Amino acid sequence: MARTQDQSVRLDKFLWAVRIFKTRGLAISACKMGRILVNGINAKPSRIIEGNETLTIKKPPVTYTYKIISPLSSRVSAKLVENYISDLTPDSEKKKLEIKNTGDPFGFREKGRGRPTKKERRIIDKWKSDPDSL
Repeated sequence: MARTQDQSVRLDKFLWAVRIFKTRGLAISACKMGRILVNGINAKPSRIIEGNETLTIKKPPVTYTYKIISPLSSRVSAKLVENYISDLTPDSEKKKLEIKNTGDPFGFREKGRGRPTKKERRIIDKWKSDPDSL
């Protein structure tokens, strides 16, 4: 059974339990590298977390922001994660991940914009060959 808000939970265990990191070891490494902030302050893996705290997690190139609803220490299914944290990450940060996954940041176009025109294609080609020319 998952722990509730009245019990103490370590930060690294919580990050693993809500599936932000695949292993506790990865969560510990991220904390030690200063990529985990709790309420804007760098946090150690052993920090005890509580409800209504804000987590900022830097996984380059994206910075995720979550609000803790209630802490838990045992891993839950992906469907149940939303009962314990709420995602406050802005859409602009999520687009950075989409750009990274497409593999071509120069030719990235928003969904629904269609193919580039002949003029836009020339600009893209020029930018790809020499980014400083524009």
